[in-house]
Amino acid sequence: MTAHVDSPAAGEPSPGRVHLVLITGLSGAGKSSVAKCLEDLGYYCVDNLPVPLLRPFLEDPAACVENAERIAVVTDLRAPGMASELPALIDAIDRSRVEPVLLFLETSDEILVRRYSETRRRHPLAGDGPVIEGIQREREMLGSIRARADRILDTSEWTIHEIRAAIYSEFGPVGARWPLTVSVVTFGFKRGIPYGTDLLFDVRFLPNPYFVPELRPLSGLDPEIVEFLAGNPDYREVIGRLADLMSFLLPRFARENRSYLTVAIGCTGGQHRSVAVGEDLAKRLRESGWGVRVLHRDVVHGG
Repeated sequence: MTAHVDSPAAGEPSPGRVHLVLITGLSGAGKSSVAKCLEDLGYYCVDNLPVPLLRPFLEDPAACVENAERIAVVTDLRAPGMASELPALIDAIDRSRVEPVLLFLETSDEILVRRYSETRRRHPLAGDGPVIEGIQREREMLGSIRARADRILDTSEWTIHEIRAAIYSEFGPVGARWPLTVSVVTFGFKRGIPYGTDLLFDVRFLPNPYFVPELRPLSGLDPEIVEFLAGNPDYREVIGRLADLMSFLLPRFARENRSYLTVAIGCTGGQHRSVAVGEDLAKRLRESGWGVRVLHRDVVHGG
């Protein structure tokens, strides 16, 4: 990653100014992937505006997107006139209202040819000719824009995870970690395992309140169920062990730039045991500073 100017942290807009990231570069270098990463960081993202619309957008992005302090715009040679007009558009930006960063993405010819071969897509400038001719023509046309870039990222050898790590480091809030959100989903095995589960835990070994008539209509959200389960030493044991396991796993998932993780906890019907365990685990994760969402998929009250 190459920085061509000294500037404040890219992810920290100055007070009263919109932080605007202009994403451009070679086709196939990862512009869409970068835009998705910025979107995860809270940027309002716009892709491939034609030049007649790009001009007023750059003049006053705050008027085009209300209440947005961070905006990202992807522009490339798909927009006719972009290569010749973008430098003048950048010069015309009112720096008293907008804090722009021109981010240029590039990749080696060899990697780009391989990517186009794997996807079997045509290069936008190659026509019916070889892909390499379109790549070289695009590189030449974008030469002056590359020279003006504030940031240049060479994604030749990067995986999507490395791209996300670089963008988060460059444009994320100073000192912040990747915003991993944990979704705790409780369910009943008789209704199937939730789609998209990353980690699955079966708590059917715990005593089942269903077989206690006065507890059957309740759910794991009710204190009577929690009290019943807490009387069994296995309940506190499994909560402690799950919390310890999560304290080990979550930082490592976050290190891999995961933005979400779904933890499914199941019992027979999804009404009592899994719900109580899910609530208790979610509470412990929140106390440890993780963002947690809880869904009790199969809870039915009064039945």
